[in-house]
Amino acid sequence: MRSDRFGYWVGLAGVGLAVLALLPLRSYVNSTPIALTFLLVVLFTAVHYGRSPAIVASLASVFCFNLFFLLPYRTLRIADPQNWIALAAFLLTSLIAGRLSLREKRRAEEAETSKLEIERLYAELQAAFAKASEAEAIKQSEKLKSALLDAVTHDLRTPLTSVKAAVTTLLAENGGREPSVNLDEEGRHEMLEIIDAEIDRLNRIVEGLIEMAKIEAGAMESNRTWSHIDEIVSIALARAASITSDHPVRLEIESDLPLAQVDEKALAEVMYVLIENATKYSPPDSEIRVFAGRNASGALQLSIEDRGIGIPADFRERVFEKFFRLAEPSFPTRGAGLGMGLAIARGIVEAHGGRIWVEPSPGGQGTCVSFTIPQQERQSTV
Repeated sequence: MRSDRFGYWVGLAGVGLAVLALLPLRSYVNSTPIALTFLLVVLFTAVHYGRSPAIVASLASVFCFNLFFLLPYRTLRIADPQNWIALAAFLLTSLIAGRLSLREKRRAEEAETSKLEIERLYAELQAAFAKASEAEAIKQSEKLKSALLDAVTHDLRTPLTSVKAAVTTLLAENGGREPSVNLDEEGRHEMLEIIDAEIDRLNRIVEGLIEMAKIEAGAMESNRTWSHIDEIVSIALARAASITSDHPVRLEIESDLPLAQVDEKALAEVMYVLIENATKYSPPDSEIRVFAGRNASGALQLSIEDRGIGIPADFRERVFEKFFRLAEPSFPTRGAGLGMGLAIARGIVEAHGGRIWVEPSPGGQGTCVSFTIPQQERQSTV
């Protein structure tokens, strides 16, 4: 109510100020600009204070316009009949303009209300999405923890069981207790070899977890030097000699390959992982092809191709996920690991600016895993 009363006073004050401002000018201007001035007062009142104060301002404007600016002055009588038409037009225009201004004001208020409502709904939607994303992140984290726990439990328990059995046997023999198995020198040596091999396996598991953590944290150390690709391949093959003993390896390296600025040790690790997977998932005596050369775009490309069962199309991208292992009962595999090898390989390749992918072998049987290394210009030194 107080706001409405203030609007009436503002409208009347505006009309009064217009009269005071225009009275000295009435002998020099005609009634049209004077009427427009009163019309502006009515519009201002309508926009800021609503319809009722605008109507009062309109009636006051008509009264003052007639009293002070239409002949004869200071009377409500109008001498010129044309001025009646002008007065009526002014009153009608004032009322219509005030109503239109009020309507636009209401529309603006409604638009502002709608805007605020939309912003509120958008904020609620963002909050809902954030909660959903957080819930999904928690769900994925729990799945990852479950997968890690399952993988670590299985893959740590197996070598620990072997180490425990071998150590128990040796302790029983050396401690004077009746051993379950009588060991000769060769048997004791075999037990020690089992312990040594299983500790190496545990060490590789721990190193893989550390490497994965570094890659995910973006803290993987890179020691890049200008290296020969054939030397990197040779390092990987030498390390994989024991696991490729049951597979003929066909090595194809294009001649005159340029030097590459890479982390030699890291890329040799990628090659070893791919060769190891090829031996795991292909039958004994099947050929493994190792290729190094250029692809159609001129980038360096290395590929490992086997004659195994192949990887279904739906899993060719998933094999690079952490802890993902493709189980296949068609043939025995050699010690499936945590499922980190290809994830680490992808991290190393992408850190070099390259790409790694899986596709069927060109012959139609088996799997071909390839990765690229972007070609860089070697700057000559003086």
